Amino acid sequence: MTTNLQGRGHLLTEQVNPDSLELDQLSSLELVELFNTEDAKAVAAVAAAKLQLAQAIERTAECLRNGGRLFYIGAGTSGRLGVLDAAECPPTFCTPPEMVQGIIAGGAGALVRSSEDLEDSAEDGETAIAQRQVTQLDVLVGITAGGTTPFVHGAINAARQRGATTIFIACVPCEQVSCDADIDIRLLTGPEILTGSTRLKAGTVTKLALNILSTGVMVKLGKVYGNRMVDVAVTNQKLRDRALRILQDLTGLSREAAGFLLERSGKWVKLALLMHWTGLEKEEGSKLLSQYQGNLRTAVASYKNSDQL
Repeated sequence: MTTNLQGRGHLLTEQVNPDSLELDQLSSLELVELFNTEDAKAVAAVAAAKLQLAQAIERTAECLRNGGRLFYIGAGTSGRLGVLDAAECPPTFCTPPEMVQGIIAGGAGALVRSSEDLEDSAEDGETAIAQRQVTQLDVLVGITAGGTTPFVHGAINAARQRGATTIFIACVPCEQVSCDADIDIRLLTGPEILTGSTRLKAGTVTKLALNILSTGVMVKLGKVYGNRMVDVAVTNQKLRDRALRILQDLTGLSREAAGFLLERSGKWVKLALLMHWTGLEKEEGSKLLSQYQGNLRTAVASYKNSDQL
């Protein structure tokens, strides 16, 4: 990592936004309009990094397909966003909790209480990697809006030494802060409306990027059919309703019949669809899905092709 040792004022995320110099004098409507205009830059920043994001999806999916894990690591807002994205994978895609994990400087307590001083230790980042026994099968995504967080750089260096795939996400250009990562994603949204407050545009663009990364990876892993979350965890009434609607929409069954099919499958939408489309029972269908690494479309096509031979 290289930065200006004289301070951080040169960083893009720390610079003064000329369009918000009179922020404290704006009406409420003018405030909203200014935020709306500035937030549009987050979408443009993602578009500018689309090739790197696509590469990150491919590399991460390959690692997870081979038994690896995805780790997000960061401090403050960056860390919280990583933990949030990781926490939402099990209910959305029925992934085991260990497959996607979020690491934040200061641990769980830092999720609700500011612990910014804990980001200054590269050694703590290295320790976090050692504690989780990161290997060459794993992927580490280091998230730091201003690009300089020692906790993140320590973790990336430690992960690289262990042979893991490393991805760096920052909101400053490479010439301001460099990082020796396998994939370098720069989300350049410019100076914040409130100078230096990277929970704003930098936080927004990071959330957009993580949405794309995790969802893209799960699509590649076969956890989506069309645009339906067929691996949804049916753990409450809302998710049961969603599961039933998916079954009804894709099979044409009544709600009652869809409910019966869902129960027969062990509340696994993907398996229920395969059972309906192939006529297989739960155990046989589960074996077929396993044979094709959980890819419903491939498993069904293979069964129908073999049935026609």
